[in-house]
Amino acid sequence: MKNEKELPKTKSKLHPRNKHRHRYDFEELIKSSPELGKFVTPNKFGDDSIDFFNPAAVKALNTALLKHHYIIEYWDIPKGYLCPPIPGRADYLHYIADLLKESNSETSNIPKGNKIKGLDIGVGANCIYPIIGNQEYGWSFIGSDTDEKAVESAEKIVENNSNLKENIEIRFQENFNSFFDGILHPNEFIDFTICNPPFHETAEAAEKASLRKLRNLKGKSSKKPVLNFGGKNNELWYKGGEVRFVKDMIYESRNFDKKCLWFTSLISKEKNLKPTYSILKKVNAKSVKTITMGQGQKISRFVAWTFLSEIEQRNWAKERWQ
Repeated sequence: MKNEKELPKTKSKLHPRNKHRHRYDFEELIKSSPELGKFVTPNKFGDDSIDFFNPAAVKALNTALLKHHYIIEYWDIPKGYLCPPIPGRADYLHYIADLLKESNSETSNIPKGNKIKGLDIGVGANCIYPIIGNQEYGWSFIGSDTDEKAVESAEKIVENNSNLKENIEIRFQENFNSFFDGILHPNEFIDFTICNPPFHETAEAAEKASLRKLRNLKGKSSKKPVLNFGGKNNELWYKGGEVRFVKDMIYESRNFDKKCLWFTSLISKEKNLKPTYSILKKVNAKSVKTITMGQGQKISRFVAWTFLSEIEQRNWAKERWQ
């Protein structure tokens, strides 16, 4: 194993508070989760690594990261469900914290504790966003999903970790075309939403994209896609793709304009920003922000919008967070 002194290569584009800014310390991770050890071997540069095309290895890495950094004793997902890269997921939440800080004009501090509540739209079987948000900032979460098996898996994760039980609630969304209706209770308020929308318009488009990714990364063709991070239909595609998904979310968010401080969603492609801005203008959002994030050579972003004026935002923070 590499000595810890040799590790500090920094993924400099990650958020300054991100615990995953440095190269993975496999020696320490294996101490937290010995199961990871059987997947760790030297790569072509002589550094410890895993085969990121092996779903079992990626799952073992995530388990170790969650145990080591976030004190999660139990974490598992059903076969074939999305196993997301944790560093990027953590980045989204750290930038959400910065966004909330901007609205917290009373103290200019990041609001922490379980009185801060987020809604994860499409929590998935992995429950990653609520786990990280709760363990990093103490926030409480609602996690919603249209997939019953994903809901069962997320609930099991919460129930089997005593530090999550009181702060994360998983709710099943019966209506595939709704985001907030059927999830938020009549007198319920949330401070932010997060969402990782499906990228593709059809299952066929998702499969073709997977094949292209494999050919680009491994330099060879493949007739059957092997997704290293997995993903079920509702996680990968939506009729009309990401643009339609976010458009539908924005239109419905109008009905909850005073129930949420900041609505947000990841936007996978820069070209999808323009139509998103157009819809936000139509619904008269009071403020729109685009936050850019980076990991290595990859650039990602999320769009945030609110229907509250600056005065209303300050009042929100004063009344709910102080």
